[in-house]
Amino acid sequence: MKRTEYPVALRELIAQLRQMPGVGPRSAERIALWIVQARAGQPEAIAAAISQTRAAIHPCRQCGFFATAEVCEICADDSRVAGLLCVVEQATDILPLEKTSAFRGRYHSLGGRISPLDRVAPEDLRIAELVARVERDSPNEIIFALAADVEGEATTHYLVDLLKDYPVSLTRIAHGLPAGGGLESADELTLSRALQGRTKL
Repeated sequence: MKRTEYPVALRELIAQLRQMPGVGPRSAERIALWIVQARAGQPEAIAAAISQTRAAIHPCRQCGFFATAEVCEICADDSRVAGLLCVVEQATDILPLEKTSAFRGRYHSLGGRISPLDRVAPEDLRIAELVARVERDSPNEIIFALAADVEGEATTHYLVDLLKDYPVSLTRIAHGLPAGGGLESADELTLSRALQGRTKL
């Protein structure tokens, strides 16, 4: 006996929704059913917002953050400290740093990190653009804010080796214990970084 299934169009919608990060089979099915059963024009409004956003948003030509113009709001802000450049892995890493209000310089997103296992080589990243910015803008300090894992460390070391002959101070953010975190829950690398990055009281 043939098993009853959703119509082909609905099954295709569920399959497409499953490709979204964090959306499993059941969630995809619930979202798809909501889309076809919604009485108001909400699904159409969501679809229009997706299309408009996809058309309007693109990477900033200078730093790689999300922009609607040629450069993003951060790069267009003349009040930023021009001599301070913070290098991050992804454009999504910029906003958490911005929310701290502790950094008023400029950013450069690499678009990833060096990872031979994932076949990501230096030429696949925005490293040439970083070197061009250093040569053009002559920053006083470059702060590396990359992940404290194997790939992040390898990428940081590669960039430090690449930029060491330029007249710029190369620093990295401190890696240590999170606020409210205890020693018993910290891994060895985090504890090691916390000890290395200790400050005078």
